Amino acid sequence: MMTKHRRNGARAVAVAAAGVLLAGCGSSATKTGEGPDPKPSSSARQAGESADPSGPPDPKEPEETEEPGALPGAYEFTPAPARVPKTAAEARGLTRNAALGEADWAAGMVRHTPYESGGTWPVLADSCVWSRTALPDGVLDTFTRRLDIPAQDGKGRVQGAVTVTVHKTVEGADREIKDTVQESFRCPAQELGSGQRLSGLMSLQFDQKDVRNADASLFEAGKYTGPGSGGTQDYVWTKSRIGPVTTAVSVKGAEGYQNADLLRIAAEGGAKVLYRVELELK
Repeated sequence: MMTKHRRNGARAVAVAAAGVLLAGCGSSATKTGEGPDPKPSSSARQAGESADPSGPPDPKEPEETEEPGALPGAYEFTPAPARVPKTAAEARGLTRNAALGEADWAAGMVRHTPYESGGTWPVLADSCVWSRTALPDGVLDTFTRRLDIPAQDGKGRVQGAVTVTVHKTVEGADREIKDTVQESFRCPAQELGSGQRLSGLMSLQFDQKDVRNADASLFEAGKYTGPGSGGTQDYVWTKSRIGPVTTAVSVKGAEGYQNADLLRIAAEGGAKVLYRVELELK
């Protein structure tokens, strides 16, 4: 009965958050010197890119009937085979280029300490304590950057993180998504280390028909406590997949922030990192 109630709660939370997370917000960061995308994909539109930057529509093409800013009916991006990393070195190039830096996510964000980490794999033990080990054979690289919104105007410090992972196969990346959903049900309370703890975790994978900027996406929510957190705070986390690449965005709340604030922060970071992955794979 408890499991059933928890699953219903997870579904309710995910549905409530879907509009924010799937719509995205903010403006997309593009690589220096790179021209505008002549036909932005779903992720580009969600990250704030214009759907038609070049002028009036081609008279040979049917007129666009969607309202400005409307999301497409389905995700249609296909990675170019030649751009999909085949080696660890190629994967490291993609993960570093796609991960958001302090000027890429939201105005005013600063580097967390530590700022960057990579080359190891997180493992959730039966004890529900996280540890790190060597990369599995099916993973070419994983890389994380941590960015914070500083404490200001009576509000606490929000902690954000973006992780980009390159698998050898699409199947391996998809398995990561599915395993992540199960972890929250297996361990609704988790120890992150250094006195950090998550509790009340609820996770749900979105139905593919509701995903507009990736091949697959999931949402997780719960509570966070840790050094300097000022007590129990909200926590949100999203993970998505494009081809063999997964992205994850986590946001740990702080005093003065509502859950809706964290969802907006996560949505902006999620849309931007997915667009950057597309730039690497197109």
